[in-house]
Amino acid sequence: MKTVVFLDSQKSGSSREAIKAAEQLGYYTVLLTNRIKFIKERKSNPDIHLIRLVDLANIDDIRKALKLLRFKSLDICGIISFVDPYCHLASQLATEFGVNHFSTEAIKNMEDKILSRKVLANTSYSPHFLCIDNPSSVSDDEIESILPVIIKSPLFSGSKDVIKANNILEFKEFSKSLFDKYPDIPVLIEEFIDGPQYLTECFMIEGKLHIIAIIEQEITFFKRFIITGYNLLLHPTHDFYESLYTSIETILQLHGMRNGTCHLEMRYVNNNWKVIEINPRISGGAMNKLLDSAFGINVVKETIKFAIGQEPDISYRFKKHVFADYIVLSEKGILEKVIGRNRASRCPGVQHVYIRAKKGMTVQPPMSMGYRYAYIIATGSTEEEARANAKYATSKIQFILYPPQKKDLI
Repeated sequence: MKTVVFLDSQKSGSSREAIKAAEQLGYYTVLLTNRIKFIKERKSNPDIHLIRLVDLANIDDIRKALKLLRFKSLDICGIISFVDPYCHLASQLATEFGVNHFSTEAIKNMEDKILSRKVLANTSYSPHFLCIDNPSSVSDDEIESILPVIIKSPLFSGSKDVIKANNILEFKEFSKSLFDKYPDIPVLIEEFIDGPQYLTECFMIEGKLHIIAIIEQEITFFKRFIITGYNLLLHPTHDFYESLYTSIETILQLHGMRNGTCHLEMRYVNNNWKVIEINPRISGGAMNKLLDSAFGINVVKETIKFAIGQEPDISYRFKKHVFADYIVLSEKGILEKVIGRNRASRCPGVQHVYIRAKKGMTVQPPMSMGYRYAYIIATGSTEEEARANAKYATSKIQFILYPPQKKDLI
């Protein structure tokens, strides 16, 4: 049986949609994961044909699971992951099992945030950065010369371990908290780059760059930088597009990417592009649905085809203005119910309404992207109309929380 193996998955979003896409392509789907929830909720995941609990931190454990699949006469055609930090591991194992079609070294460079910064160190695309092994390995003067700074763990994902320090006291406090959390992991310090931020979804095919989409991000600052809006740029100016294309092409070549997919988050400052983040996979959350609504392209499906050696079809079926609006909460509580979903789905231009939070879940203001509890994707005849349609529909949704005295909230 022709099989695609996935290393881990989220419960929803791009990584979960990828498994469904593999089944639609006619493949037997296997999920190797350390998330017990997938086993407990087995009946609600019929498109995952086989789930195996493995220690994803132990490559030998994964190898044993893969060899067992082959022993059971499963024809492994692809090994892939859409989840940090397993993209490089999946590509490495795909090479070992003779089914890889992606640039493994490039994926490694992108996945390791320190390696990625070092790759770009002598270019104009990288902000000034430092890598420190302990809070005292850098002087106050050196930090003060580049304040404000962004403090990151190289293991970060979804803004969870990305903190802005405005002064030296905050720097010491925040860097210490990361070293306490990850004692043996260095911390990445970057100068803060202010300016509009854009996400680009890309395919690199035989060394040729294909930009699928350029998306302007709306960023809301709580205690972390949380992206709450995604505005598809359907008609960027020629100069804007050309400068972005040339920059990304150079950046991916420096990382060693010849074949693969990725997304970059970049800021445009003083006519220069600066890389904020690069990841060797499609962006998570609503991104696959957003691109499908905008262009009729199921990017995760085309990524799987690419990973198993087929030619991906990334041609546009149509072009629509699209906006994705995320819902975050301003208070903590236990969710009693969500009202307004049906009203929101009937609003003009609405393509998708997704509520991630479930009744009885403890919800709170966002500390990372994982604390975004719902999204709405809407189209419009213009950028402004798509944004207005999404935000109007969002206004129809209300989260009802239990009063704090009814539950012991920590």
